[in-house]
Amino acid sequence: MTGYAIAHLDEIDEFSDAGAHYRPVRHHLGISAFGATVWTARTAGDVLINEHDEDDPAADQELFLVLHGHAVFEVDGDRVDAPTGTLVFAPPGTGRKASALEGDTTLLAIEGTPGGAYAARGWELWAPLAPRYQAGEYAEVAARLAALVRANPQYPMLFFNLACCESQCGRTSEALEHLQHAIELSDEFRESARNDSDLDPIRNEPVFTELMRP
Repeated sequence: MTGYAIAHLDEIDEFSDAGAHYRPVRHHLGISAFGATVWTARTAGDVLINEHDEDDPAADQELFLVLHGHAVFEVDGDRVDAPTGTLVFAPPGTGRKASALEGDTTLLAIEGTPGGAYAARGWELWAPLAPRYQAGEYAEVAARLAALVRANPQYPMLFFNLACCESQCGRTSEALEHLQHAIELSDEFRESARNDSDLDPIRNEPVFTELMRP
């Protein structure tokens, strides 16, 4: 029988994602059936949930529960007051974001894929590296991602982004190997590779061409 797991929020490391602060509950506890993340705003006015693009093809159903404090959501353009105990459900294709009206506002976000099995992509581990990636610090990010994929080989996003970094660093064979592994884990990343400019340095490689074939 698989053992159960217990953790206090303070035991889970907090990370930052574009100014929002989160604790990766799902990853910490080893949950695979659904996503679970706790988000906290330290002061009133801070962002709790960054704006979700309604056109995001990877968007899942999301349920938010305000555990402490007072939040305000914007859901499809509507302002939703959310004091402690409020539940807010957002289906895929729904624009949403949230901020705190009080300091130390905390909410739990649960996500799942309607009509299918939830597939963890590893965004919780990627988010802290995203600012450096966007700043073009590819060698630095590649070094950190290499360690992450060794420790967490189940996450296709990590392999894909490592391939992008290696492509930009001129590490062609490594980039192609990690891109192939990302696609093997999730065909979503075959489509991502078609248009990601960070892969342009390896785009004319025969192996890349072969990987783009369904």
